[in-house]
Parts: sequence; structure tokens; C-alpha cells
Amino acid sequence: MNKRKELPLIPLRGLTLFPYMVLHFDVGRDKSIQALDAAMMENQEILLVTQKDPRLEDPTEKDIYEMGTVCTIRQLLKLPGNTVRVLVEGTVRGKILSMEQSDPYFRAKLEEVKTVSDVSETEEEALVRSVKDAFDDFIKMSGNMPPEALITMEDMDDSDRFSDMVCSYMNLKIDEKQELLEAVTIKKRLERLLVLIKNELEILKIERKIGSKVKSNIDKSQRDYYLREQIRAIQEELGEEDETQKEITRYKSRITKAKLPKEAKERALYELDRLKNSGPYSSEGGIIRTYIDWILDLPWNQFTKDSKDITRAREILDAEHYGLKDVKDRIIEYLAVKATKDSIKGPILCLVGPPGVGKTSIAKSVAHALDRNFVRMSLGGVRDEAEIRGHRRTYLGAIPGRIIYGMRQAKSNNPLFLLDEVDKMAQDFRGDPADALLEVLDAEQNSTFRDHYLELEYDLSKVIFITTANNMDTIPRPLLDRMEVIEVSGYTYEEKLNIAKRHLIPKELKEHGLEKNEIKFSDEAIKTIIDGYTLESGVRNLERNLASVIRKGIAKLLETKRKTMTISPKVVEEFLGHPRFTYDKADLEDKVGVVTGLAWTPYGGDILPIEVQVMEGTGRLELTGSLGEVMKESAKAAYSYIRSQAKAFKVPEDFYKTKDIHIHVPEGATPKDGPSAGITMATAMVSALANKKVSHEIAMTGEITLTGRVLPIGGLREKSLAAYRAGIRKIIIPKKNEVDLEKLPESIRKDMTFLPVTQISEVIQEAVLGEK
Repeated sequence: MNKRKELPLIPLRGLTLFPYMVLHFDVGRDKSIQALDAAMMENQEILLVTQKDPRLEDPTEKDIYEMGTVCTIRQLLKLPGNTVRVLVEGTVRGKILSMEQSDPYFRAKLEEVKTVSDVSETEEEALVRSVKDAFDDFIKMSGNMPPEALITMEDMDDSDRFSDMVCSYMNLKIDEKQELLEAVTIKKRLERLLVLIKNELEILKIERKIGSKVKSNIDKSQRDYYLREQIRAIQEELGEEDETQKEITRYKSRITKAKLPKEAKERALYELDRLKNSGPYSSEGGIIRTYIDWILDLPWNQFTKDSKDITRAREILDAEHYGLKDVKDRIIEYLAVKATKDSIKGPILCLVGPPGVGKTSIAKSVAHALDRNFVRMSLGGVRDEAEIRGHRRTYLGAIPGRIIYGMRQAKSNNPLFLLDEVDKMAQDFRGDPADALLEVLDAEQNSTFRDHYLELEYDLSKVIFITTANNMDTIPRPLLDRMEVIEVSGYTYEEKLNIAKRHLIPKELKEHGLEKNEIKFSDEAIKTIIDGYTLESGVRNLERNLASVIRKGIAKLLETKRKTMTISPKVVEEFLGHPRFTYDKADLEDKVGVVTGLAWTPYGGDILPIEVQVMEGTGRLELTGSLGEVMKESAKAAYSYIRSQAKAFKVPEDFYKTKDIHIHVPEGATPKDGPSAGITMATAMVSALANKKVSHEIAMTGEITLTGRVLPIGGLREKSLAAYRAGIRKIIIPKKNEVDLEKLPESIRKDMTFLPVTQISEVIQEAVLGEK
């Protein structure tokens, strides 16, 4: 039966003591010092147990392991600072049965645990030999064992004592040592010890392998360094320069010759000194070289001479673009001012219009007219501020922003810089590129534009910036405020015809390798393509269809072995199939409750007939035709106004009780919305309620208020073109839209009559037959 005792207890931090092991350690905690004093007063025996968490300053019973070692105190030495150094020798394992007290020091009841031999002598001998062999290999590889310890273990016959001695010398984790301490059978302890020694051996082998690799790399680097130094010394003796020195000399010559601003020159020379001191094979050398190259490649003081010939500029713009009067006039104004004062800052224009109207090609033509270099940068989908301002050089792989990149590409400090698709920028956690553009597009700030990569001020004030957008609504307001907006609206029918004849057909014939006379287009054929195969504000689809007709024409010429061909409407239909689009034509007869309205669309506008039917009922108002909220509100406002003025309009005064009114806008599958159908709905309702016809020769557009006022609308140009295309020559418009008539083509203005109105009563008088 195992012997039981009651002894003082000291919790050990980061230490595990085994029987037969001699160890000295320092004790500083008051509890532990008092436990030592109590042990010395008794029989100099103490129980040492390991803490589970060595960081705990004041452990409790649950914070220490159950198994520890009963030790004999051999020596005590008091040190300065209330610390005691103690030398102990482990005698036997001790398992805690209960804690008798914890204050002023720990005291535990314990049971001495003897090692149990649970294997035969032969098996025990085999295990001991395996552990000895593995431990010998470990000692040879680690070289950390004192020689006298080896001799002691070599002569040891007791397997229990041998295993504990090996455990004490192994550098293991606390939980692994505790596991060995708690192994009370010789078989379990030796087997576990063998596994742990083998693991340590594998780790030592890998460490040695890594160490030899590192050493060989260091040796090679030192050898290379000495060889390079020898080569350099030999070159100095022979009066020859090495490649690095030649490169530094070349850079210095370029910096001296380049017309750099003072700050840029100082920075370039500073970076050159760093390159000189960094060594030829330094990884930082490549970064410094790239930075110096960027400084030297930028056109700090290179300028192109602007053409001041206004007549020539006008000729170039007219030759390359048909129409677009506002844009051309603004460029001519800039040139006129530039001719009188050279110091004028570059304007910032924003061309806003639907796709395919030629916004990008306008910018190219402006650069051509001014004799400036042209650079284009697309902002579509850009979501990182660093795209504009660049990355800081602290980041790996840093590069300048696309503004500085564009200036290097331009090779002059006063190019025409096109920022395409400015309305399609995005933002995310990397910043908002629109905010970075504020500095670029501000004439008061961009003379000192600072890129994060260069960290030098760069003057952008001489640059003409032109931006393009499809929609102003998505451009941030602060950015829009810095730009002069020029609207590039859709082309008229006549403009598309002229663009096709002057630009698109010659361009496509040239690209397909044909002479001008080999394939000819009649005006009717071009009109057929415009009317039946395109539905757009621009001319992109028109160009595609013309190219398709030319390709099919080439195939036809080769098949029939003819030399020339004239494209007629019939040939167009043969090549392109049946027309894909049809425009609504106005009614050819006057009808009750049917009024022709006008609508703006992204493709240039269309007519919008509105129908009203009056039936016996209870005063219900029915709205159909996929109408949006704004049009529904317009209908309700018109209904209320007519009800308030029923007597004046000669309609039944009790219609809101006895009649149901149904307003329908044909093509119900197509969504419709917008504040311009109010007067059209009101006129149709008055016509239906009074049973009077509306003139089919009149179209109208305008919004209505509850008091009968007619409010202005947008898109008058597109709506007028739609009415003209539908055969209508008389349009009722709000009085305040008269100023927009100037934007209409002269040919349209001459052929059409515009009737400006301020009240709905004027609309009724003009449109409803018999009211005049």
C-alpha cells in the first residue's frame, strides 16, 4: 500500500520536476516562501506541483495538476528583493488527495506513487535499449547534454530511474512532461518517451537542413560580394567604369540637360545619390530607376504651339462633323480669346448626350483644329482613387495615376485630355475617384496637382480637359459644378442623311477597299435605312447597317461579275430583310376624344396618341396604358380642372356623377411617364365629354396645373422632329418653351407652325373643332 503524507505545497510556473532530479529555482511569492519555511521546520520535505497556466500569479486548487513530486530541500539561499533560491532533489511521485489549506500557504494530503512494472524483463530491456539508442541520437544531434550525465545514465540499471532521468533532460512542452510524470507504469512511460524523442529528432533534422541551406546562401552572397568588390577594384586600376557607374553618369547627364522645375530636379538628384549608394544588385535599385525614369519622361516644359487660325479651325470642325453648332461655337470662342491673350487657362467642357452622337470624335476634331496632342482616358467602371492620383511609393508595385500616365503619353504639357464616360465612375472602400477628379478639373487648383507616386507638383492648368457623359444625373454635383456643360442632342433626320453621305459611306467604302463609284447609295436608300433599320439618337447603328449593305454588295458584285452597283430601297430590303422599326403616322381624320401628344425617348422622340372614352357610370376615372406616377397625377389634375370649369368648356356639369371616363395610351406594354402629357389628356377629355372632334393636324406637349396654367417641358427638339416625321406641321407648346425654338434646325422651323400657350383654354380653342 502506498504511503500517505501531509506536506506543504509550492505551485511551479513553467517547470516540471521528476524523481531523482536535482533542480534549483527562485521563489518570490509570499505563499511559496511560507511553504518553504514550514517544510524546513518539519522534515525538509515539500510537494512541488506544476501550474496549468504559468501566467497566473495567484493560483487556486483547480489551477494545478493532481500529480507532482515529493522533494527534499537540500539548500536555501536568501537573495536581495525578498527572493529565496532553493535547491531540491526529487524523491518520489505524489498524487494530491485533498487540499488541507490554502492560506497562508498551500498544504496538501498526498499519496506517494511508486512506479509499477507491467512488462516482462525481456520486453522492458528492449524498451530501455530503444529509448537509449534514440536518446543517444538526440544528444549527438543537439549537443546540449553534459558528458557526466551520459556516463551516469550508461551505468544505470534501474529502468524507473533511467526513464525519469531521460525525462528530466528532454526539452519538452509542459503538458508532455506532465503526461510522463503521470505515467506510473514503466511500459507506458517508456513507450511515450520513445515517441517524444523520435519527434524531437525529426524536428532537429529539419532545423539542421534549414540551417545548412541558410548558411550556404549566406556563404554564396559573401563570395559574390567579395568577387564583385575585386572586379570593381580591378576596373578602377584599369581606369574602366562598371555598368552601374555608366548608368549613373547617363542619368546625371539626362537630369542636367532636361528642363526640369527646381523641385523635380532636386528630387531626381537625391534619388540618384540613393541609387549610387544602394549597390548594383539591390532590390531597391529597380524602384529608384523607375521613379527617376518617370520624372525624366514627363513633359514638364514641352509645349505644342496652338493654331490661332480661326478660319482653318472652323473648316476642320465643319469638314469632320455635320451640325453640332453649340460645340463648334464654343471652341471658336476659346480660340478667339486665345488669339488675344496667351495666358488663358484651358477650359473644362462636358459633352452630354446619348450614345453614338460623336462626343469622342468631337474631342479628336478639336485637338486637330488646335494642333494639340490628343490623349483619351476612359473612366467607365473606375472605382479606385489611386487610378487618378496614383499609389504611394511605400506600396509594392506602386505606379502613377492615369492622369500623369496620360501626360507622359501626350509628350507635351498642353494636350487635349479627354475624360470619357465621366458619369460611369463608381466608388468603394478604396475611395471615390470623383473626389480625386475635383482637383484635376478645377482651374484654380490643377496648376499644383500632386500625384501620390511622384510627390511633386505638376502643372495641369495648360491642359484642355473635355469630358463626356450620357447622363448628367449620375455625375456628382461638385464635379459637375467645375465643368461647362454642352448638350449634344440626337441628330435630326436631315443631319443623319448628310452624315451618312459625307462621312459614314466614304469611311466604310475605304475600309472595305472600294472606290467611291463601285457602290453608290441613293438618298432614298439611306432614308430607308434610317427609317426602317435604326432607332437611335446617334449614328452608330446607321454605320453598322451601311457596312452590312456594303459587304453584301461586294458579295453580289463578285457573284454577278459586275463592276458597279447602286443601292436602292428595294436592294436595302433585299439585303437587310423587312424593316425592323416603324414610326407612328398621324391620323388622317378628325376624331372625338383622340389627341396626338408628343413624347421624348432616348432614340429621339415619338408621337403619343391619347384616347378617351366617356360612358354612363358613377364618375370613375380609369387609366390604362402602363402609365407612370407622374402621368397619372397629370390625368387627375386635368380631370379636376375640367370639373371646376365644366360650364366654360360646355360639358355636362354633373359628369363626375353620371359618367365614367377611361383614358388609354396605346401600346400598353410600353411603360410611359413624364411631366408633358397634361394638356393632351385635358384636351382629349374635353373633346370626349363635349362630343366634339379634335383637329388631326395638331400635336401638343405641355403640363397642366389645377388652375389651368400650362407649364414648360423638356426635349422640345426631339418632340418637334417626331411630329415632323409623322407628318404633323402644327404644334402647341408652352409659352416658356419659345426660347428653345432657336435650337431647332432651320428647315424644321420654316415648315412648321408653333402655337405658344399659357392656359389650357387656349389649347381647347386651337385644337377642338368648333371652339374658335
